[in-house]
Amino acid sequence: QTTFGSIFLGNVPVHEKIHRCAGQIHGYKGCVRDFQVNNKELFIIDEALGGRNIENCNVPICDYHPCRNGGTCTSDAENWFCECPKLYSGKLCQFVTCDENPCGNGATCFPKSRRDAVCLCPYGRSGILCSDAINISQPSFSGTDVFGYTSFLAYSTIPSITFYYEFRLKFQLANHHSALQDNLIFFTGQKGQGLNGDDFLALGLRNGRVVHSYNLGSGTATIISKPLDLTLNIHVIHLGRYLQKGWLKVDDQKNKTATSPGRLVGLNVFSQFYLGGYHEYTPELLPEGSRFKNGFQGCIFDVQVRTSMNQEFKSPGTPEGHPNSGRSVGQCKDSPCNLIKCRNGGKCIESGSTIYCDCLTGWKGAFCTETVSVCEPEHDPPHLCKQGSTCVPLPTGYTCHCPLGTTGTYCEQG
Repeated sequence: QTTFGSIFLGNVPVHEKIHRCAGQIHGYKGCVRDFQVNNKELFIIDEALGGRNIENCNVPICDYHPCRNGGTCTSDAENWFCECPKLYSGKLCQFVTCDENPCGNGATCFPKSRRDAVCLCPYGRSGILCSDAINISQPSFSGTDVFGYTSFLAYSTIPSITFYYEFRLKFQLANHHSALQDNLIFFTGQKGQGLNGDDFLALGLRNGRVVHSYNLGSGTATIISKPLDLTLNIHVIHLGRYLQKGWLKVDDQKNKTATSPGRLVGLNVFSQFYLGGYHEYTPELLPEGSRFKNGFQGCIFDVQVRTSMNQEFKSPGTPEGHPNSGRSVGQCKDSPCNLIKCRNGGKCIESGSTIYCDCLTGWKGAFCTETVSVCEPEHDPPHLCKQGSTCVPLPTGYTCHCPLGTTGTYCEQG
């Protein structure tokens, strides 16, 4: 390659200054980093052929508070970095860290917004990060949360349910209207296909009535109770099936029966027994006839089952009464919001054992104790730095760091 000239960074040698230009030419005063030519990075000091009056740059970048989301800026003579809170990552702590999951004990991490995450707690855990152990004897379910997930318990497959089953359980509704509209109590079946011929067993609430549905592979049978007596605090359900004939008894109502269509007589299910909801949050994954829009809202207790008239009733699970897994299930009548205090007008939201603070505009963080930076997308009004540039907050206002090829106050000029 042939070189026809040199690149001068910052200033040119005095004998090469062009004096014909109007006004005096001044050299650049400041710091230069990340110098690129034709997309190739040049190492400013190592590759320089010569220079004069150059010293190491030591701008106190931390004075400009570049770290977002409550990050702590640390710098030395050559570099700086942000120490991020648990829920954030990235050079400026600008990313929600569900990729690095701050939630403990197998919890489901969900980004509540661009700046905050929520930990959906597994069975037996509670707290902001699901670090608190709780004892559950009467599980409390919260239905479908604002993130689209249902609270649920999953027990091992109920054996020998093919030709006969009988269930007994009690439940207490949450004190709001939506708990009666379209809510699943329990489900087991060939879920995942959503076909008319899928075998399943489901119990739920629809328009204030209890619904017992089952499909043996040749059509769905549905038994619907009379409207629930809402003056009762606790409701009692007893249901069963032998071959094609099923029945349902609710509280003091009369027993109601139905017969499934077709010739098939066996219920062939291999899934776990789901109580209160299901692991997937898409009802369309469940078979036709078993779909309820929401999970159960309230408490379910004393669940018992037997698969032969000669057996004694037992709690589901292996070992008996122990679920395999669960999500956002609390203890009935206990409020985990009693254990935390949201600041600056934030409201504590609970979904079973899952809790988080819903912050007012301008506040963020697990307890709404941090202000929203002027450079964050949620700030009102939003910053004006163009896409591809970096917004860096200043003690008053902000500045835009422009990518190569752009300039201007907001990096709006090519």
